[in-house]
Amino acid sequence: MSRIGKKPITIPAGVTVTVGKDNVITVKGPKGELKQTIDRDIVVEVKDGEVIINRPTDQIRHRAMHGLYRSLVANQIKGVTEGFKAEMELVGVGFKAANTGNTLDLALGYSHNIIFEIPQELKVATLTEKGQNPKIILESSDKQLLGQVAAKIRGLRKPEPYKGKGVRFVGEVVRKKAGKSAGK
Repeated sequence: MSRIGKKPITIPAGVTVTVGKDNVITVKGPKGELKQTIDRDIVVEVKDGEVIINRPTDQIRHRAMHGLYRSLVANQIKGVTEGFKAEMELVGVGFKAANTGNTLDLALGYSHNIIFEIPQELKVATLTEKGQNPKIILESSDKQLLGQVAAKIRGLRKPEPYKGKGVRFVGEVVRKKAGKSAGK
């Protein structure tokens, strides 16, 4: 049995979990509503304030999906109660970030500013303090969407290995390489 898949997920107060037809799980909570389609073979039960996910057989496919869907549902429940947050920093001279509503305006050392449209489900905030790198703070109840958008922003200018300039997550460690003089 999958160690992750067999753990029941406790439903906190104020959250409702319903399993609709076609195995669509709907999670409603104080921070919004999320839906997830689950494979038709995986059985989802909601009883006694817990969500239990079972698999029909020990086929490799079913074993792989068992823990996956348990984690996805657990992330949905955590998202509608606490929410998720991603903090990113811009490291580099002249790198700036500003937002108006859900539009992010980034100056990342290119000849033009990059205007990045953030989906409506996410909240974005930018911080620029003197003596510190500009920060972008993303908040959402949907962990998958948050990670996707954060990865796209990071992909606009990945941290380079010589000086470490670029967009990175707060706390991310960038491995640095020695320059040309290392060979001499």
